[in-house]
Amino acid sequence: MGITMKKILAIFVVAALSIATPAIAASKATTVDGCKARTATAHNPATVKEPASVSKSLPKTMTITTNCGPIVISLLTNKAPLTITKLSALARAKYFDKSICHRLTTQGIFVLQCGDPSASGSGTPTGWKGYKDENLPTDGKNIYPAGTVAMANSGPGTNGSQFFLVYKDSTLSPNYTVWGKITKGLDLLNKIGTVGAYTINSTDNKAYYAADGYPIQPIDIVKVTVK
Repeated sequence: MGITMKKILAIFVVAALSIATPAIAASKATTVDGCKARTATAHNPATVKEPASVSKSLPKTMTITTNCGPIVISLLTNKAPLTITKLSALARAKYFDKSICHRLTTQGIFVLQCGDPSASGSGTPTGWKGYKDENLPTDGKNIYPAGTVAMANSGPGTNGSQFFLVYKDSTLSPNYTVWGKITKGLDLLNKIGTVGAYTINSTDNKAYYAADGYPIQPIDIVKVTVK
């Protein structure tokens, strides 16, 4: 299963989370200790000038400050310079600030997906064209190991602003630019994964546990900085 820009319902409250086996629901945590309440809202992606070429001076680290704590990423500047140029421009323009991480997978592949201010799974920087892939892994098992940070896309050359954070070893098609390695916050991501994900059933409009859906513990990006 690939990490594509998947559009899902923009509902972010799990006040009445349901599950087929209520006994499990009653004993399962729905929050991660230390997380603050949600303050971000879905909004239209901002207009940011797209860099036309690779920057001559690239940052070495990115820090994603979330409502649950920081996630620090070591940037692979030598292997994905174009990607890091684009993402750095977005970070410096505060494109990611006050946005929602809209997707969590907890079975088969283990990722938290962020970078879409619209929280629809299809948002991308206004006016940008998709840019080329870089540093694609060799096909095989666990080619996206725990701690990997990679771009989400909807096919070759469609990169924009969405990315995913791998919190357990995952095997995907080798189609997603790898541009960073998590050096702090992997334990936090595992806690988020343990709490799980949910979807909204269109028949009864209730929330149910799911292997692929919204994070039950709401995850806001407060700000993103690079240096």
